[in-house]
Amino acid sequence: MRKKLQQTIKPLLKPLLLLCLVFGLAFSNVDNAYAAGSGGRIGGGSFRMPSSSRPYSAPRTYAPGGGYGGGYYPGGGGFGFPFLLPFWGIGGGFGSIFGILIFFAVANFILQAFRRVGSGADPSSYEEAYTPNPTVSVTKLQVGLLASARGLQEELNRIAETADTNTDAGRAEVLQEASLALLRHPEYWVYAGGSTQQARLNSAEAEFNRLALGERSKFTEETLSNVNNQLKGNIAHQDALPSSGEIDNPTDLITSGPGEYIIVTLLAATLGKYEMPAINGADELRQALRQIGSIPSDKLLAIEVLWTPQAPGDTLTSDDLLAEYTDLKLV
Repeated sequence: MRKKLQQTIKPLLKPLLLLCLVFGLAFSNVDNAYAAGSGGRIGGGSFRMPSSSRPYSAPRTYAPGGGYGGGYYPGGGGFGFPFLLPFWGIGGGFGSIFGILIFFAVANFILQAFRRVGSGADPSSYEEAYTPNPTVSVTKLQVGLLASARGLQEELNRIAETADTNTDAGRAEVLQEASLALLRHPEYWVYAGGSTQQARLNSAEAEFNRLALGERSKFTEETLSNVNNQLKGNIAHQDALPSSGEIDNPTDLITSGPGEYIIVTLLAATLGKYEMPAINGADELRQALRQIGSIPSDKLLAIEVLWTPQAPGDTLTSDDLLAEYTDLKLV
């Protein structure tokens, strides 16, 4: 009976051992599998007109006699600036509410026109801002760097931890700081690409979300994020990264292989028409970074700053880059 049992089990031992070996190899690499494709994210904003772009409404004062006045003009209840409107019937009897509203609208338009001419600004940008459905530019700028630029990851982590993404000024500062971080590491630039698409305000949010989701879908996990002041992620192991002072030599590839990269994506939705320069080299990339980093807060509707890899020890290989970021060019 015992020999019969041994003869029955013996043929099954080899497949069982092989199966155990396969499971052992699979689970021994599970940590590395989950670490791959990590990403960081900083974002926020809304597709509503900034308060500073809303039409100016002049304060109203009431003159004696029930009229809107800046002074008294003979004729009773009239507006006190007859020398500005030398038209029939306005000097003495401009008492109707409808006429006064028309006058204020015309006066406000003339005043704003003088201000624009005096400041040297482009009148078309103000016309867009004063329409109920203005043009919005959705801009994407991507930079591929050598993975030895670990100091850049530290800077982006710091920005994510401290950024105020709930205010216009805070979001503008995020975009400026991220652009500066990239400008400080030109020796690591390898690839770049950029594009701008324009849409009306009521459809620009969908285009912005489409681009953001397309980039986020390339991550297997967002290991650090700050969106609308909601900070998520665990950065307890960031001390394992070398400091920026330890990687001044761009040929030092001890912490990364020669075919490993960092990809940083800047997305910005801007009120008005904004053109991204064509990027064919380092000079154009430098200009594009300065341009996107200098967008004023009152024109900035929403931002996304995305980078991969974010987790320590994670890598983005040349095969990953060629598969996921096909529109980037060598700089």
